[in-house]
Amino acid sequence: MTLVLRTTPLPSEEYDVNRVRTLSLISAGLAAIASAACEGAAAPAPNDGAETLSTEMTVPEGPETDTARRPVAFPSRREPTATAPAPAPAPAPPSPRPVPHRGVNLAGAEFGSALPGTEGRDYRFPTAEEVDYFVAKGMTTFRVGFKWERLQRSTYAAFESTYASRLDAIVAHATTKGASVILNPHNFARYRGELVGSSAVPNAAFADFWRRLASRYAANDHVLFNLVNEPNTMPTEQWVSAANAAIAAIRSVGAHSTIIVPGNAWTGAHSWYENWYGTSNAVAMLAITDPEDNVWFEAHQYLDANAGGAEQTCVSTTAGRDRLAPFVGWLRANGKKGFVGELAGGNNATCRAAIEDMLAYMNAQGDVLTGWLWWAAGPAWGDYGFSIEPTRTRGGLVDRPYMAWLTPYL
Repeated sequence: MTLVLRTTPLPSEEYDVNRVRTLSLISAGLAAIASAACEGAAAPAPNDGAETLSTEMTVPEGPETDTARRPVAFPSRREPTATAPAPAPAPAPPSPRPVPHRGVNLAGAEFGSALPGTEGRDYRFPTAEEVDYFVAKGMTTFRVGFKWERLQRSTYAAFESTYASRLDAIVAHATTKGASVILNPHNFARYRGELVGSSAVPNAAFADFWRRLASRYAANDHVLFNLVNEPNTMPTEQWVSAANAAIAAIRSVGAHSTIIVPGNAWTGAHSWYENWYGTSNAVAMLAITDPEDNVWFEAHQYLDANAGGAEQTCVSTTAGRDRLAPFVGWLRANGKKGFVGELAGGNNATCRAAIEDMLAYMNAQGDVLTGWLWWAAGPAWGDYGFSIEPTRTRGGLVDRPYMAWLTPYL
């Protein structure tokens, strides 16, 4: 079975159970927009033949879509767990300017379960037009997701030339605009469903992939390397070992780029000190090593009840800063740099206050935080509840409501 992505959202079981809203949530979001408009908040333009920048495409259901990301059946996301206490964070020095990396995740090339799949039907790369739109808004950084299995059809193999050239094109366009591009194999520390660091996908295979990718982009100092998206359901030590193998491979080819290492357990900032997933990130990530000491540690943070982005609600107007605090405290206590690779909240007054407070908080942590990215934009989201993909009308491109929230911080 396939679904058509146009102006309707994907059902949660078809793409990402913790990203894509049901039609009822979309309806609730539209009601919230109308309410915000009555209070003087920015509201979307009337639907004057509006369509997203995407063209029609289909995404088949399957186990390798983002449903693997935060399965609702995973009990540790719901039940109380033993938690190691986080130390009280030291006060942050004042930040003289916004964090340097401010932008959005450009998703699409990783969509769909078909392998290798067909562009335009199973997946679609971001476009130059999208990059230009967001750069004009003041964004400086784009995290471009792609599928490892499409770029490298089998482990240790050369990259597939057509898919690689499409990735090259978006990187070249964005970086010539002065933006940074974060390359992100959106694979959850897996290859064809098998964990990195396992006998099926040994660390050597993961290192080979990163050696090839680093060689391809080593000369472009606007490219950063994000090792994977959201490792999960694995021992934290296994992930750390695989990450260290990839870091060594990147440096072996003379690439000096910043390497972004995500935490285990879906990379949540709020769970940095928790141990329901095994050894906490706060402990295990101290074993990450880089001979050039040019690593940022990545966290993601959503503001709904389970912190996974499943709902359009936010638990409080300070949920962002409250949940980031353990991660920020760990960075400062250990002399590390961090990056918030995904954040979002629903289109309602509580979430708007929480997001704006979160952005202000991150700017104030500029000694340890290097940037943040909204989740998400890209050419195939349709009416996905967190999308900031602009809509196209006869009068031109129209901002999504969230852009009014983000613009003061760009």
